[in-house]
Amino acid sequence: MVVETYAFTNLNKEQYVSLTTFRKTGEAVVTPIWFAECKGILYMGTGVNAGKIKRIRQMDRVTLAACTMSGKITDVEIQGKARLVSEPEEIRVAEAALAKKYGLTRGIYFFILNTLNTIRRKPRIHQAYMAIESVTV
Repeated sequence: MVVETYAFTNLNKEQYVSLTTFRKTGEAVVTPIWFAECKGILYMGTGVNAGKIKRIRQMDRVTLAACTMSGKITDVEIQGKARLVSEPEEIRVAEAALAKKYGLTRGIYFFILNTLNTIRRKPRIHQAYMAIESVTV
């Protein structure tokens, strides 16, 4: 796959990206998600048991497009290849990139989520990270 760095540049100014992952059957599943770019890699975080994590384990093909918080696509779709981040150092890079981009908003979001889970007597949210390394337009 050819890396098209300008595709990342166009996404960097956005707050949300519409991430499309694919089931074994090929059916697309679309999710708006926070993301951050670091050294040419897009990082995204989600719960360890999220469906998108399971789908990426099965198929690394994804599409990305800038979108609103509700998921309405606002720009062209980009084809990409995803992988799960497992190395501790890269997990720190992903967390730092997301924290830098979303700052206090991200901290408040996770504080509220974990507080609600405590009240509901559910476990704290544990994050898994995905990396999109190469895209074509």
